[in-house]
Amino acid sequence: MSFDIKEVILGPGEGKKLNAVDHPFTFKAISADTDGHYAIFESTLYGGGPGQHTHENEEEAFYVIEGNLKVLLGENIIEAKPGSFVLVPRGTLHTFFRSDENPVKLLVIISPAGFEDFFFEVVGDDEVDAEMMAERALKIGHKYGVTFTGPPLG
Repeated sequence: MSFDIKEVILGPGEGKKLNAVDHPFTFKAISADTDGHYAIFESTLYGGGPGQHTHENEEEAFYVIEGNLKVLLGENIIEAKPGSFVLVPRGTLHTFFRSDENPVKLLVIISPAGFEDFFFEVVGDDEVDAEMMAERALKIGHKYGVTFTGPPLG
């Protein structure tokens, strides 16, 4: 079995950036880098999180670097402090939000890769606010296997 994966070396702050107000992203590896196996990005949550949703096609994992995050998994809300890891299996209802007024810095892993294209399409080259992101996400979510089932929490 062979993979078409090449080295990727990025320093702090390097990577493809998306300028979502209250929720900027820096992509460290995307599908093209990992032969479709996974995508990984840093994200800092300054405002609220996304609406409650499920992913049909991929697992999503969160590693909390800074701040305190609350994560809805199914019907349970868990607290994820720095150093916490949360794996969300595909098909699981979830969302996330800050536990307090402090920003939360996350490392997010998506497997298999490809869902990063959702963020590229939702944010694009614009500087978008949370309301604009939510509108765009609802409009194109089905294209990426995302079903929004409820409002954001927190």
